Amino acid sequence: MIGSAARLAHERALANGYGTNEMALKFLNQDYEALRNECLQSGTLFKDPSFPAIHSSLGYNELGQNSSKVQGVVWKRPTDLCSSPQFISEGATRTDICQGALGKMRNYKMPMAHCQFWQFGEWVDVVVDDRLPTKNGELVFVHSAEGSEFWSALLEKAYAKLNGSYEGLSGGATTEGFEDFTGGLAEWYDLKKAPNNLFKIIQKALKTGSLLGCSIDVDYRGRQEKLIRIRNPWGEVEWTGAWSDNSSEWNSVDPSERDRLIKRCDDGEFWMAFDDFLRHYSRLEICNLTPDTLASDKYKKWSLVKMDGMWRRGSTAGGCRNYPDTFWMNPQYLIKLNEEDDDPDDGEEGCTFIVGLIQKNRRKARKMGEDMHTIGFAIYDLQGQTNVHLSRDFFLRNKAKERSDTYINLREVLNRFRLPAGEYIIVPSTFEPHKVGDFCLRVFSEKNAESQVVDDDIEANIDEPDLSEDHIDPSFRRLFLQLAGEDKEISAFELYGILQKVISRQTDIKSDGFSLETCKTIVDLLDSDGSGKLGLKEFNILWSKLQKYQKIYRSIDVDRSGTMNTTEMRKALEAAGFKLNSQIHQLLVARFADEDFSIDFDNFVRCLIRLETMFKLFKQMDTDNSGVVPLSLDSWMTFTVM
Repeated sequence: MIGSAARLAHERALANGYGTNEMALKFLNQDYEALRNECLQSGTLFKDPSFPAIHSSLGYNELGQNSSKVQGVVWKRPTDLCSSPQFISEGATRTDICQGALGKMRNYKMPMAHCQFWQFGEWVDVVVDDRLPTKNGELVFVHSAEGSEFWSALLEKAYAKLNGSYEGLSGGATTEGFEDFTGGLAEWYDLKKAPNNLFKIIQKALKTGSLLGCSIDVDYRGRQEKLIRIRNPWGEVEWTGAWSDNSSEWNSVDPSERDRLIKRCDDGEFWMAFDDFLRHYSRLEICNLTPDTLASDKYKKWSLVKMDGMWRRGSTAGGCRNYPDTFWMNPQYLIKLNEEDDDPDDGEEGCTFIVGLIQKNRRKARKMGEDMHTIGFAIYDLQGQTNVHLSRDFFLRNKAKERSDTYINLREVLNRFRLPAGEYIIVPSTFEPHKVGDFCLRVFSEKNAESQVVDDDIEANIDEPDLSEDHIDPSFRRLFLQLAGEDKEISAFELYGILQKVISRQTDIKSDGFSLETCKTIVDLLDSDGSGKLGLKEFNILWSKLQKYQKIYRSIDVDRSGTMNTTEMRKALEAAGFKLNSQIHQLLVARFADEDFSIDFDNFVRCLIRLETMFKLFKQMDTDNSGVVPLSLDSWMTFTVM
């Protein structure tokens, strides 16, 4: 319940505009201005309690406490390392590393700083003190060539805090940094298997302000030559082949064009022929920026839709298509591609879009011995289906229209597609079922696209017999009087004994018997007159329900195991008249299933009676059928305690 409340509070904050560039969420609820003012008033230097200057902030394995790599590490402030430390000296130039991130740094003043990073669809503001790990008087990790400049070391510390430790930054792909510093969607191409339209993709990327090497067509001996401009971030070392700074090819280019394009110096920047680029490089990475990141109107902006979801054991973690019995339980997202691209020259029709599936917070899980899940996604043509959660039968009958290239244990899998305008379902999943994780699914499209979570509406069709006591079968009346005793009512303790005898006779249903807790729940929920016991009519209703529940339980148990798993539970709830969304199924699995994802008859009955009662209570209170019921604190407490 606390986790659900925290999730609702987070969703409310996002709805109020937090998590954007302008209103970043405060990481770990630390407010830079408030902390800074506290230090100024107390005259103390800030020491961050949430990322202290101790071994655990360095790492847990290769940088763990017993590692030789961290022996002799001392945390020092910039004032201990030089006489006049600067956040940044001589301004930022276009060759500064991580220049895009500098715009997210806020007015650094010793002894603390704060930086903004993009994390799975939200911008967060991370506060750090300026104690940095050193060895023999020098910074251990990232540092600037200018010894008195500390922006890069502080930026790295904030990024390490966000990921749990400095070691949490190891082993990541370049694209992760692209995304976390810009909020963009980073794709990459194996240049040994480059698509035929790669140069066109690069040209489009430039028009949308993406981060990558620049390209241009140059008139060379009467034809257009495709060139790529590349910068080596280390400087000095440059390409010396065709189209390098001093190559003869430039002599056949118009002098004014040549002077505009090249500067003959070892600044690390150079031109290459596109074919040479494909031969000598192995990978191209493109970071496509979001519309809110690109303030300039000169760029053609992508359309972006973002959806957050989760995989939970027994309810929404269905695994890949190799597991047909559970694949359909994965979260499903509808994408409507309404308009085709405006590309009359490329000879191809359809809608270009990029799908990126990113798993959240897995780097932090490394401390607990976990790592990235193996993830991927599939795309299906909706084919006129209604916007409800697609069933197992749909996926057995239909092949995926597109899918991620592979299932892989990276933070993100991403692919570019072109499909006809229409409606499609994206199904993100882990490779194996029952893997727990949170994820963010993003779709960048050249034209506007719509999206929504595909899920069942919450509704109940409860068949409730409305019999008066006069119409109850005489034989059942006699049985009741025999069981109830002198007070003619059945308490929870009496019900416990009755149901124990009933379930013991059911050889085809495996159960440890009804617990006293279940019997108390049944009495509480069916007691209509407040006596704390069940009268004749109430017991008759219960008896009818038990017969109905047994019939459903047996019909769902097709393998005659005598048990019900969580996948079968979803079908059983539908047979009992309940349509529930994935979030409710997650809660029911957490509440009523055991560690093997089995639900015995005892818990099945308790679940159904609780659902029926909650639906009835809501319907009674929703007098104007608005779908909304205001609750006072005492009403809320009454219902939650039930």
